[in-house]
Amino acid sequence: MATETAQKTVVDTFLNIEPVDLEHAGLSKDALKGQVAVVTGGASNVGLGYARAIAAAGAKVVVADLNAEAGAETERVINAENGPDSALFVKTDITQESDVKNLASQAFAKFGKVDILINNAMNMRLNGPVLKSPVSDLDASYAISARGVMLAVKEFVPAMIERGYGVVTYSATQFHYSPPMVGGSIYTAGKAAATSLIMSLANEVKGTGVNVFCLTPAGVGRFDFSKMPPPPKDIELPKDLPKFEPSMFAMPGFFSMIPPEAGGAAMVYCILHAKELHGSGIIINDVFTAMNYPFPNPATAPKPMPTHRLSDMELTMAFCTMGPGFSSR
Repeated sequence: MATETAQKTVVDTFLNIEPVDLEHAGLSKDALKGQVAVVTGGASNVGLGYARAIAAAGAKVVVADLNAEAGAETERVINAENGPDSALFVKTDITQESDVKNLASQAFAKFGKVDILINNAMNMRLNGPVLKSPVSDLDASYAISARGVMLAVKEFVPAMIERGYGVVTYSATQFHYSPPMVGGSIYTAGKAAATSLIMSLANEVKGTGVNVFCLTPAGVGRFDFSKMPPPPKDIELPKDLPKFEPSMFAMPGFFSMIPPEAGGAAMVYCILHAKELHGSGIIINDVFTAMNYPFPNPATAPKPMPTHRLSDMELTMAFCTMGPGFSSR
């Protein structure tokens, strides 16, 4: 009956979603039972996938988003899928301290605590090149990413430290713009600042029971690329780009991408393994490999990447070793 209800909800909603299936990913439906999560930017795309999957794993979810219509519908859908009072939507401008304080106040009033903070909000329209973007775009990018993250951290992390338990994460991205990746120079600059804040926080809270990490949800989304602006004309794309083919992950007219629901399952897995991930970042392909995710379409399954966990000193000095230096490679 629950599955039928969830399917009917998906059919009847204007949100661009599919059913969440944690069992397919080997995750228990009560894996996060008793916990409370706040997801910023939780009413669309990857943030919506996080919120729905976390709720499906048994947690209560507070969805923070600027879009009141989508936020209210997200609350309705999650409650329909998981039972009354599973979700609460709070309209929030993450750049405004008063809004973030209101978010915290409503979350604590409704659920009494917050165990998990997922910093995900960002405006992907702030993705122009350095030389062609107004400084106001950079200010806005920092305001959402860095300022928004710090405001949320200051509202929720102290209580986590006091209780001796918590999980804090951030949806990171590439260090710098590299065609044809989604997200341009201004977008990545804001995200880089927030990533640095999160990694510093990880060192500040060592030994408190609060675990902090970054997850890069590369390739997660359900976008209609035909409606997205083309890359700048002066950007020459590599000639060996992979060709994207339609798959069961994609809707008609869309490129093949990892669905937000699968991205949500990966986030649940990371939360359950937050202690192992503390002080590090991980790309979603490596999460899928770790959890042995059985991709419905083998053609879209990611291949293991040649990555390794950086030592604390390597991570600290990452910006100083960002390229080959004097090497001729």
